[in-house]
Amino acid sequence: MSRYEQAVDRYFAAWNATDDEIRAKAVAAAWTEDGFYTDPLADVSGHDQLVAAIGGVQTQFAGFEFRPIGVVDGHHDIVRFSWELVSRADGSAPVAGTDVITLGADDDRITGVRGFLDRVPPA
Repeated sequence: MSRYEQAVDRYFAAWNATDDEIRAKAVAAAWTEDGFYTDPLADVSGHDQLVAAIGGVQTQFAGFEFRPIGVVDGHHDIVRFSWELVSRADGSAPVAGTDVITLGADDDRITGVRGFLDRVPPA
């Protein structure tokens, strides 16, 4: 498994953690201390804010999990991949997106995420 795939696996582990304590450990494993996440709906930085933002998504979409779509593509310290948010109950996927992450040079943890929402439920 490439370093890019490993980083994305850690990223999904954080987003799919439903337990607060496990989520905090997963965020620490995936992101640097000052790492950030930004998309059209969120702009947070640091482990505490990341844990809270992911917890909010877990609450809003209880019973769903993030899954990769396609392949992970990377070069240098940049990684691109797509994902969807899938219902464990019926397999529906109302939300999908594409994220671009930057990895730290020292330990391959995420220094930043720039997320794009490709599919969202109607308001």
